[in-house]
Amino acid sequence: MFDKRMVRNLDYLFIFVVILLLGGSLLIMSTASISLVSTHPYFYLKQQMLWIASGIVLLLGLTAIDYQVFRKLSWWLYGFNLAILVAVLLFGNVAKGASRWIQVIGSFSIQPSEFAKILIIICFADFVAKRKGKLKRFRDFIPAFIYIGIPMALVIKQPDLGTGLVFLAIMIGVMLVGGANPWKFAAVFVIAFVLFAGAIFAHTKFGLPIPLQDYQISRVTTFLQPAAGKDMDIRGDAYQVMQSMVAIGSGGMWGKGYREGTQGQLNFLPEHHTDFVFSIVGEEFGFIGSVTLLFLFFILLVRGVGIAMNAQDQFGALIVTGVVAMMAFHILVNVGMTSGIMPVTGIPLPLISYGGSAMWSNLLAIGLVINVNLRKQKLMF
Repeated sequence: MFDKRMVRNLDYLFIFVVILLLGGSLLIMSTASISLVSTHPYFYLKQQMLWIASGIVLLLGLTAIDYQVFRKLSWWLYGFNLAILVAVLLFGNVAKGASRWIQVIGSFSIQPSEFAKILIIICFADFVAKRKGKLKRFRDFIPAFIYIGIPMALVIKQPDLGTGLVFLAIMIGVMLVGGANPWKFAAVFVIAFVLFAGAIFAHTKFGLPIPLQDYQISRVTTFLQPAAGKDMDIRGDAYQVMQSMVAIGSGGMWGKGYREGTQGQLNFLPEHHTDFVFSIVGEEFGFIGSVTLLFLFFILLVRGVGIAMNAQDQFGALIVTGVVAMMAFHILVNVGMTSGIMPVTGIPLPLISYGGSAMWSNLLAIGLVINVNLRKQKLMF
């Protein structure tokens, strides 16, 4: 149900920043993808415009539904989430060594793991809200780990380690805000990190089998020494990182100028319209352009936290928390990997990178935040 009186609850600064970011996406796409298809130089720009327009329709449709309805459908949504992730493994199209897409009509495909993030935010928010005050002991965490762990494992199986880690970020944010004991919760992750690092070390030194692909392990280790001379193949594992660092570094303070970059315009940097789009921002718009973009993201996240704090109930607050955690993780990892300080995980930059499923997922996430914001106060009749 939607009532015109709810409009007064809207955070207009939040919406304005989203509009600026979408406009920035089109500006960046008009230069990042201009050299990718010589016969149709504006192909990706037109596609991005289509994804944004259709994504806004999805956003508006989602905001018209009272988010409380999702509580009644939580387990159904969770089951549907698992079903689409299993369907990817059984019927998905294989591209670049991964099965992440399902063909819908003709050449049009969707990436279910992108929508799985939105579904798990809703479902896990309800899961934690129902356990308010019951997340104090180590054993209290076990059901939550299993609840998140099942869809997360299905995503990693595709394989898609980056999106799997997004599930982890959502879980951390929602559980901490939901009342989990912070010290015990942190202890669990410190132990898990030590075991993970030890497993990687044992695998590389002694051949210990671990459930990760060789290229995933290589990505985790490459960023530590991307230019380690003869020990690293700069035409292989470290190539993207090196080209990205060159692009960002060459931009200087003000950048080389619109469509004046070399790494992007001459296609030295792969995937510069998707995962490495931030490199184009650094190269063509420089430090000032990069900081401006990051400042817009900062405002978006801060306003998101404010909306969570003013939510009508804990369920709404946890939904927004999940969205903020997801967005923050995407921004941190994407900017980090393009700057060479984090592993390459294939995580796109929210609302900026090219891609239909990713853009729809981002706008649905924004729709959830607006939904909660609209209904932060109960209407009195």
